[in-house]
Amino acid sequence: MKGLFGGLALGTYATVQLDFKRADRKPLKAATVKGKSNETEQLPLYTNKDSVVGEIRVANTPGKKVEHQGIKVQLLGQIELKTDRGNPHDFLALVRDLAPPGDLTSLQTFTFEFNDVEMQYDSYKGLQVRLRYLLRVTVSRSYGTSVVKEFPFWIRNTEDVPPPPPGPQPPIKMEVGIEECLHIEFEYDKNKYHMRDTVVGKIYFLLVRIKLKHMEIEIRKRETIGSGSHARNENETLAKYEIMDGAPVRGESIPIRLFLSPYDLAPTYKNVHNKFSVKYYLNLVLVDEEDRRYFKQQEILLYRASDVPKSTPVSPQTSTAALDHQPDVQDTGSD
Repeated sequence: MKGLFGGLALGTYATVQLDFKRADRKPLKAATVKGKSNETEQLPLYTNKDSVVGEIRVANTPGKKVEHQGIKVQLLGQIELKTDRGNPHDFLALVRDLAPPGDLTSLQTFTFEFNDVEMQYDSYKGLQVRLRYLLRVTVSRSYGTSVVKEFPFWIRNTEDVPPPPPGPQPPIKMEVGIEECLHIEFEYDKNKYHMRDTVVGKIYFLLVRIKLKHMEIEIRKRETIGSGSHARNENETLAKYEIMDGAPVRGESIPIRLFLSPYDLAPTYKNVHNKFSVKYYLNLVLVDEEDRRYFKQQEILLYRASDVPKSTPVSPQTSTAALDHQPDVQDTGSD
């Protein structure tokens, strides 16, 4: 893939370049990935069971001979935690030898192919964890330090949208409230959404004895690394959407229509290689005239759809819970 290659000076004697390609020779797609300071980069895009193929060129500086103990390329999948930075865990490691020990006196070109690679996990960059895939080219040397160059690529997997169940499906309802003060019913169409979906629902006010001034709904992401007593949670508000401005009255109904596509979302990940999880919540927040905040979270499941139909209802469910109250502090949620 043109433009998706890199170069490396081996001391002052040689350079390495790598071109990513597809086994079927079709054009290779690119993923736009956010880096530091919201800068973006283009990375070669593959999916699970793809063959990762390409071409590596190693060239010496004219007039300079490079002695080496062999050249190889590795395909690696790594998970790196913020708490253990610099010590990534390799969950995937494949290798291809490109050249035996010898002398590099002119440009040498090597083709490589990793067939039908098991890459079940998506690439992911979060607040406290990174899952990445890369090709690592190593030129081993008998003296000095072996030279290593890494070429990252991106994995993005999809799943089929489930067919709608037969017959009309009742909505999912969640009743929340404060005894004798506030009772509302949060109704929405489903709890599993693809990342270009729309959250559709309603808020019903069944009892209002608190002077509310506005209400909003948030999309919150919770990233968890570790487990049990060693688990570390990091919460991030990805979107905030005001759905009411002013005091509601008993019997009032507030519609909700929240588009997911404008937001930077990833799928829900559950216990990826026993290292981390990513969950999403709809967080309903009500604020009264004294700026006290009342809130309740409901987990939703997100997935990346391979084909998006017009509607994808799922089986109904109902839950009932008390509304949490914590002045000026938002809920950190619970599993």
